[in-house]
Amino acid sequence: MNNSKKLVIAYSGGLDTSYCAVSLSKAGYEVHAVSVNTGGFSKSDVQTIEQNAYKMGVSTYKNIEAVTTFYQKVVKFLIFGNVLKNNTYPLSVSAERIVQAIEIIEYAKSIGAQFIAHGSTGAGNDQVRFDMIFQTLAPEIEIITPIRDQKLTRQDEIAYLKSNGIDLDWEKAKYSINKGLWGTSVGGDETLTSHLALPESAYPSQLESETPETVTLTYTKGELTAVDGIENSPEINIQALDDRASKFAIGRDIHVGDTIVGIKGRVGFEAAAALIIVKAHHLLEKHTLTKWQLQHKDYLSNFYGMHLHEGQYLDPVMRDMEAFLNSSQQSVSGSVEVILKPYHFSINGIQSKHDLMSAKFGSYGEVNNGWTAEEAKGFIKINGNQNKIYQQINSEL
Repeated sequence: MNNSKKLVIAYSGGLDTSYCAVSLSKAGYEVHAVSVNTGGFSKSDVQTIEQNAYKMGVSTYKNIEAVTTFYQKVVKFLIFGNVLKNNTYPLSVSAERIVQAIEIIEYAKSIGAQFIAHGSTGAGNDQVRFDMIFQTLAPEIEIITPIRDQKLTRQDEIAYLKSNGIDLDWEKAKYSINKGLWGTSVGGDETLTSHLALPESAYPSQLESETPETVTLTYTKGELTAVDGIENSPEINIQALDDRASKFAIGRDIHVGDTIVGIKGRVGFEAAAALIIVKAHHLLEKHTLTKWQLQHKDYLSNFYGMHLHEGQYLDPVMRDMEAFLNSSQQSVSGSVEVILKPYHFSINGIQSKHDLMSAKFGSYGEVNNGWTAEEAKGFIKINGNQNKIYQQINSEL
């Protein structure tokens, strides 16, 4: 084998990456397939992907376990920032792609690959995320993208694979499913329109539980450290909560947003744990952070989520914002009680030793324990000075 054509491919085992693996192997490249598990693969899934990869003609296959890395580098800050793009989407897939790209390019460098390939089309966001990470961390490695360059349709790819004796019944997969630690995206014909909803059957998790259940989430400095009093690492807690909440079909929605390439996009998703964790965390913050912390966190978190979505993870401004988010979590510890119900959830309240809603300073709308009536009047008078001056000087406007 000619090592001067050593190539690493970001391999998921789906149609696009399977086409890339076969066509690039036949083009004379020494193809090394790599998948990165950010929470979507079971052991049996990995075994199946590996078996299929060798059918596609690859020289080697490697799976990189990166669930903990994904949590530590990305998910943790999405929780700290209560990030929901367009107040809807927890950035499930876009967040994963960043870590997957970093892990894959580092592997490519470690084996001395001269080429790296991915199966993105020319009309989506992932091409930007992969290319930006690859060319930033390893500009010497050439990027190859057969699907984008050849403008292939799904049917073109299926026909090519069949002509090479490979048929894994891709036609039967009506919906494109991408599952990870922070949620699952669901794409289909309906999401290509502006008015159609995804059918119940399109979602991977179906309604199994209808009797409401109460679950208590414990946060320590913003991180989910226990579920119902059972302590574990945050990534394991996320998965445990998702397994439980997804049985109620919680966390389903369709996100509509602006893509990096400038067109509108629509994608379905289910992210039971992500939505519950973010909303419960946000409530705990409302009790434990100051007014100005909450205000500045709001817009900085929005910037963080947008830059992550746009593939700007390696820009140093992201580390700056992460430092702020880390600092903001020092008092965000306590428990939040959540009720799981069919298709939705509600939050009862919180308990925290850092709760700023302390009765000894006064009860809102009830009793002023921390100040006198005269002090309140003086405060109000001074607080209104600027508006009074403006109105008097500009009374004719």
